[in-house]
Amino acid sequence: MATSEGTKLPSLKSFRKSEKRLAKVSQRKENKKKGSKARRKLAKRQGREHQRIARARKDHAFKTAHALVQTGKKVFVHEDLNLKALSKRNKAKQDEGGKFLPNRQSAKSGLNKSWGDAAFGQFFTILEYIAGKAGSRVIAVNPAYTSQLLAYRDQIVFTDCDMRSYWDVEHSFNVDRDINAGINIKRVGLGLFPTLKRRKGNPVVGDSTTNSTSKEVLAVLKNVPEAYTVAVLRSV
Repeated sequence: MATSEGTKLPSLKSFRKSEKRLAKVSQRKENKKKGSKARRKLAKRQGREHQRIARARKDHAFKTAHALVQTGKKVFVHEDLNLKALSKRNKAKQDEGGKFLPNRQSAKSGLNKSWGDAAFGQFFTILEYIAGKAGSRVIAVNPAYTSQLLAYRDQIVFTDCDMRSYWDVEHSFNVDRDINAGINIKRVGLGLFPTLKRRKGNPVVGDSTTNSTSKEVLAVLKNVPEAYTVAVLRSV
């Protein structure tokens, strides 16, 4: 998770860390005779592994939410993610002869597994609960173009998803894509994000108040450490 204040919190990846151990138990269970005592014993162990993963993920979400609320902020803004659409399979591709073509589903399957492991929906629910108890408010906003546009200049530079940073020649510093997006999410929540319209397939910036906040944004981005664990979620 990347915040608008220039910090990142790493993902727990509880399932990824336990994946090999869980697969080993599952395989041992499948090799046992159905209905046998050994198979039932391994099934219980498999269930305990899943329970441990779920509890670790939930505990991490609560600790992260408490850490955010303890900053004293009264409003938290996060991306309104369409989690169901994000975890869909890639559409199959076929040539004229009906032969299936590569569609990068293998890579998408790994990404879908990471989406599920991060459990964003659960985290947003927990954050709203913890923030509500502290008298704070949580708002979900449309993240359109927030990961592409520079937060201190009306220029779209992050056009490739693999591009995680941008070297600004004018200011001589490296812009972290996730921190930059977190700042833009905050701007959307405050009504300061510029309007963008598509012309001939390319987004064009319309009304903008970027210049009025550029100094504050630059101060945050220039103080961001170079090394960070990259996350998908951007939150304020």
